[in-house]
Amino acid sequence: MKLNIAVLPGDGIGPEIIEQAVKIINTVADKFNHTLHYEYGSVGARAIDECGNPYPESTHQMCLRADAILFGAIGDPKYDHDPKAKVRPEHGLLEMRKRLGLFANIRPLVTFPSLIDKSPLKREIIEGVDFICLRELTGGIYFGKPQGRSEDMQVAYDTCVYSKSEIERIMKLGFELACRRRKNLTLVDKANVLASSRLWRETAQDMAKNFPDVNLNYMFVDNAAMQIILKPVQFDVIVTENMFGDILSDESSVISGSLGILPSASIGEKCSLFEPIHGSYPQAAGKNIANPLATILSAALMFEYAFNLNNEARLISKAVERSIEAGIVTEDIASGKNSYGTNEVGDWIVNFIRNNKTA
Repeated sequence: MKLNIAVLPGDGIGPEIIEQAVKIINTVADKFNHTLHYEYGSVGARAIDECGNPYPESTHQMCLRADAILFGAIGDPKYDHDPKAKVRPEHGLLEMRKRLGLFANIRPLVTFPSLIDKSPLKREIIEGVDFICLRELTGGIYFGKPQGRSEDMQVAYDTCVYSKSEIERIMKLGFELACRRRKNLTLVDKANVLASSRLWRETAQDMAKNFPDVNLNYMFVDNAAMQIILKPVQFDVIVTENMFGDILSDESSVISGSLGILPSASIGEKCSLFEPIHGSYPQAAGKNIANPLATILSAALMFEYAFNLNNEARLISKAVERSIEAGIVTEDIASGKNSYGTNEVGDWIVNFIRNNKTA
């Protein structure tokens, strides 16, 4: 099978962690007899420095030609401390999501037995946790119009807008994911207050008739924020709107004990994008200490969701799990004094994949 992949290393540690993921992709492709074609492009602060645009047209066209996009991270401190900056690296990410129609962000959350004690939550609360947070990406308050400030700058306003078709699109994906898992789907909203949430709930109720095997339940976002910490094992698939999903998926990340091991997939109309959930961590750039596991697991999601190659995906996930069990990890999740560099972790996983049968 020919795999056309657009690679966007981005800023900070992005190039280093992407390098490791590409090594793993190359190894898997060789093992399973796939042909790879890569194209590399600029995005974020790097793209602003090169051409003044955080998401250049050349990068957009490259993404449209690809079957999947592997993305590193966006962000640079020099833009964080300039409140008057009209162009920011993060604008490139929002523009990319909108123009590529990346309407759904999938964040799997599982606990690795050997890392359970890294979590700030008690072992008995997080053992066996395995759920997906499905976040709508291209609508809601982040994109609603009007948005802005009054002439005297004393009033600011944002508008949350959703159409029924936008909700149907992501709810369909939510029901389908639930069908493949434990058949429990939780819609998180604020339907007691927000008109947009009431439309979400009405739409979900209508669609539930087409998925009789799925148990659909509803939870207000404030309660969901508590339940994710109090009893996360109750969840299977959570689906919610953009801002709620942004907050809840980041909250959920504390369960695992490290942002450095959490991947994500953004499913789109034209193509799909795969990235770690952590940021660009510029302080670590070039030091060979960045954790590549989230990006490597994002490559596993790419094989699963973009190419429907489940054996390849499982083998990568197995290799990552074994590296954690063996203690071949970077300093952020290492126990005691022993830790390994970014490149060493990547090399260990490459060797595991070469020397082991398919998962």
